[in-house]
Amino acid sequence: MLTSEKINEIFKKLIFKTLHENVKKISVMPASGSSRKYFRITTETRNLIGTYNSNIEENEAFFEFSKHFLRCGLPVPEIIAINDEKDLYVQSDFGDDTLFDYVERCHKNGNFDDETIELYKKSLDFLVDFQINGHKGLDYSKAFPTPKFDRTSIMDDLNYFKYCFLKLNEEISYNETRLNNDFQLLTDNISEAPSDFFMYRDFQSRNIMIKNGETYFIDYQGGRKGPLQYDVVSLLYQVKARIPAEIREELLSHYLKTLESKSEGNLSPTEFMRFYPSFKILRLLQVLGAYGFRGLIQKKLHFMQSIPFAIRELQNLIDGGTLTLELPELKSVIKQLSKLLPKYEQVDSETLTIRINSFSYKNGGVPADFSGNGGGFVFDCRALPNPGRYPEFKNSTGEDDDVKEFMESYQDTHFYMQNAQMLVFQSIDNYLERGFKNLQINFGCTGGQHRSVFFAQKTAEMIHDNYPMVKVIVNHIVQHKNHIYEPK
Repeated sequence: MLTSEKINEIFKKLIFKTLHENVKKISVMPASGSSRKYFRITTETRNLIGTYNSNIEENEAFFEFSKHFLRCGLPVPEIIAINDEKDLYVQSDFGDDTLFDYVERCHKNGNFDDETIELYKKSLDFLVDFQINGHKGLDYSKAFPTPKFDRTSIMDDLNYFKYCFLKLNEEISYNETRLNNDFQLLTDNISEAPSDFFMYRDFQSRNIMIKNGETYFIDYQGGRKGPLQYDVVSLLYQVKARIPAEIREELLSHYLKTLESKSEGNLSPTEFMRFYPSFKILRLLQVLGAYGFRGLIQKKLHFMQSIPFAIRELQNLIDGGTLTLELPELKSVIKQLSKLLPKYEQVDSETLTIRINSFSYKNGGVPADFSGNGGGFVFDCRALPNPGRYPEFKNSTGEDDDVKEFMESYQDTHFYMQNAQMLVFQSIDNYLERGFKNLQINFGCTGGQHRSVFFAQKTAEMIHDNYPMVKVIVNHIVQHKNHIYEPK
């Protein structure tokens, strides 16, 4: 495992060697569901994304697929630089806005607007291009972890659900032999679907970037040769997106027309729909397996909070008669999942409030904790570079760009932030798991103007990005300013 300092050093060398540019700053990006670590790298002329991933085979799949898709004219990242060990690489940056951000705004506003629907249609148009044109000439020998979606892949998804979700919830009764028989029947049906296409594998709105109104695509390194239906279901039945049924139908109709047009009539909507219901069930079972692994086993609360959404989607499919195959034991299991809703719905999205203070050691000292917990973290920033020593920063605070640039130009700042983040995130995970209501975090410096304000604000933003279910209140005591980040 490389240290943060070593990672930053390698990125700087790679970029100078490849682009002949100096790096101005490197910022850690919010953690994703994978073990990959992402960094935003700012040079003199552009922003780039740096990635650290110790899984070399997965990286090689991403490199190969990216080169091929770019040759096909598909909007994917350009791989700009790769280190010799192939565990660090630099790619183009599409910004921070995802299609899921548009979806969240739609839910806040109470309806899916035309702009968001059009972005979905654009995404589906490109999906057809990935599936048909992206498939042609693609070297699947580089695919990770498998070159094709076959019976083994299908059973892996079903067993993921069984072992990482079902067996962890003893409230559900079932006969395992009969359930396995149903899994075999479902696998038989899905295996009949034509599969001479590129299957993206994780085609969902968080992996679709929006920049200047255009769509761009990331995280296809798990792709393989496979059927068409899986990716359509992944997008339209993404459980946290909660796309209304009538809009799903509109989007599905759009996809089928595009598919028929771009295949010159060789791909029939009727043939596609024959297998579509089975893929809905398969994908949602796989998603519950993922939520079980990430949430129940790895104890990541935001995955646990998604479980009720997936359960409801599955039950809607069964209640609506979507699945026509005779799978009595599997249907019985899905109908029983409603027993779990009270357990997982009480993982409240507003159980924890985190108060972050910036303060001055010379003017007031460590803030009192009025929650009754007796206090929380206190981070002393006084050993770090001090903007207060320079006249040009006299009237600025840690929220101003000039101070941010000053602070982020020092490796000590990034090392300090990463260590503080590790400690704080460990407590947040524990507090959420145990149902605690309050956590206080304090950053202090000499005057409470620059360093403490900078770290308090950065920490609040990182927590809001990584734990959208909590409320974050930032109080810059000396500056008499505060910010509130409400749960998403």
